[in-house]
Parts: sequence; C-alpha cells; structure tokens
Amino acid sequence: MPNNTPAVLLLEDGTSYQGFACGKIGTATGEICFNTSMTGYQELFTDPSYFGQLLISTNVHVGNYGVIESEAQSNNIQIAGLICRDYANNYSRKQANSSLEDYFIQHNLVGISGIDTRAVVRYVRKKGAMNAIISSEITDIEILKQELHKVPNMEGLELGTKVTTKEAYTVGNPDATYKVAALDLGIKKSILNNLANRDCFVKVFPATTSFDEMKAFNPNGYFISNGPGDPSAMDYALETVKQILAADMPLFGICMGHQLLARAADIPTYKLHHGHRGGNHPVKNLKTGNCEITAQNHGFAVDMEALQKSDKARLTHINLNDNSVEGLEIIGKKAFSVQYHPEASAGPHDSRYLFDQFITNMQQAKH
Repeated sequence: MPNNTPAVLLLEDGTSYQGFACGKIGTATGEICFNTSMTGYQELFTDPSYFGQLLISTNVHVGNYGVIESEAQSNNIQIAGLICRDYANNYSRKQANSSLEDYFIQHNLVGISGIDTRAVVRYVRKKGAMNAIISSEITDIEILKQELHKVPNMEGLELGTKVTTKEAYTVGNPDATYKVAALDLGIKKSILNNLANRDCFVKVFPATTSFDEMKAFNPNGYFISNGPGDPSAMDYALETVKQILAADMPLFGICMGHQLLARAADIPTYKLHHGHRGGNHPVKNLKTGNCEITAQNHGFAVDMEALQKSDKARLTHINLNDNSVEGLEIIGKKAFSVQYHPEASAGPHDSRYLFDQFITNMQQAKH
C-alpha cells in the first residue's frame, strides 16, 4: 500500500514541495541533482559518485521492477535521498530479490514521492544545483531551514575517502595477461567487471594509497576511478596521478579520474551549473568523428579554454549539448581519460571501446 505519511522537500533558497514518505521515516540532506535515465534506478542509487546528493528521478515510475543484488554498483545505497513522482510498492520482475521499499528500509534511505518532478527539475535547471532537505519526521519549515544551514556545500568538499574501500582487494583471474592497479575514489563494480572481462587482474587500492604502494603490485597499467566531491579538494590523489605520469605508465581515468588527470596537467576544473546526469548524452570523438550516446554523472568539469591552450594535454571528446570537455589525452604518454561513463550500467554501451584502448596501451607498453 502507498505510504500516506506526509513529507516535505525544502530547497536552500526557501522553495518547498509537499509529498509523501517512501523508504525510512526520517530526514536526509545533500545537494539536489537529477538524472534523466528511463531505467537503471538501482545502478544509480548504488553509484558512489552520488554520495551526499539528493537524487531526483525524472522518469515517472521508480521501483516497478524491484531490485536485484547483481545490479548494485557498490555494497550500499550511495544517494543521500530520493525525490520521485510515482513510487511503486509492487514490482513485476521474477528475478528481483525484493521491492525497492524493502531495499530502502534495509539501507536506511529516506525518500519523498508524489512530487511534481518536472517542476522541480525545471527549477533546478534554472536556478542551479543547491543544497536541500527531505523530511518525513519534521514538517516545520523553520526547523528544516536550520538543519539545512548545517549542510556543507559540494564545492570544496572532499568525499573520496568517505566511499573508498578500507582495504585493498582483487578482482579477476590472478593469471590474467594484464595487471591493473586501480585507485578507488568511488569505483563502480561494472568498471571492474569490464576490466576483468578483458583479461585483467585488478587490484583495487584505497583512495589515499601512495604511488609506491600501487607500484609494488607491478601493474601493467593504472586506473583512476570515478567518485564524488570536488576534484580540487583531492590533493592526495592528485599527487599519485602526477607520479604515475612521471613513471610513464599507461593510465586510464573515468569521471573523477578524468578531472584529476587534467589537474595533474595543470588544467583547472570548475563546478557546473546543475551537472550532467543521464543515459542519453551525445559526445563526439574528435579522433574518429563518431558520435556516442553516453551515460553521465558529474557536477564538475574540466576547463575547456585552459585545455585548448595546454601544451601537456589535448582534447579528444566533446559534449554536443554544451560543448564541454568530455575526454583528453596527455601528449607523448599513454594516458587518457573521459568525463562520462563508458561502462554505463545503466546506459548505452557505445563507449566500451575505451577499455579496449586501455588494453592496447598496456599491450604496447609491454613490448
């Protein structure tokens, strides 16, 4: 049965919306953002890049096919809270392990349903990303405003250490052709699976691991993962990336890894107005001239003007919606990165060739 417990969504600028509770009865805070994907809600909710954010699902129906453990991208729900229109208590997939409601309660996730998500998304697109609060236990707006004032801004916020693994672990066949050292800033399971399926044995290291510790694994290449927060607040990872480049080893970065590779080449990053999040963003590969439909999830981007002036890196991919940076490579090195998510999960598989490019770079470096 639908939950009739009243809930409220309050934005940082005082705008409020009334709805109904879903998931755990409680209060949740974070930066508000939206994703336009039609399917794949479980993959989105468990993506560590969403840590500390309240997610609006622009698709009307959420929960209608339940959840299944194999589709989780991490061991926990990572979003801070959910904002949706129609929250389904019944699901219609035979393979599902449970309903979304049971999943949310199990993971203590607070949400709000019955919201006109089109109106909220249009507002965020106009006003930009901002902090917000959801509550199904406090309905007094003045009290919620006080709680909201305590929430830190995403700009300048370091979150990689909040979502990274506590101890190193391995994925894949130990006898695989290639060994990859992956720096976990919020890595998705599907990225590791894409590497393991390409004959890689991957060792995943905590975010603050030094280059020397990663080098001791004797890898053929290095991977710098996606993750939440502001790349300008991650000097510990930036130093590691710089040392990988100095060692002239193959390197592949995705999302946060892309931003850190840019910063390692002295190219700054900046906060987007409201971010790119969805499964249908068009990107042009400037080397091939081909267009790719991509899955995206980022609130920061690499400075285009600085990249175009750089003598250390060059632009390889561009966003066809707003002409922002979507990919780069380091000149004279086998190091490259993309802002979007070639592993998708959920999303189109147009860009999985990038994993093959990484394999080719490692193969060439071995000879």
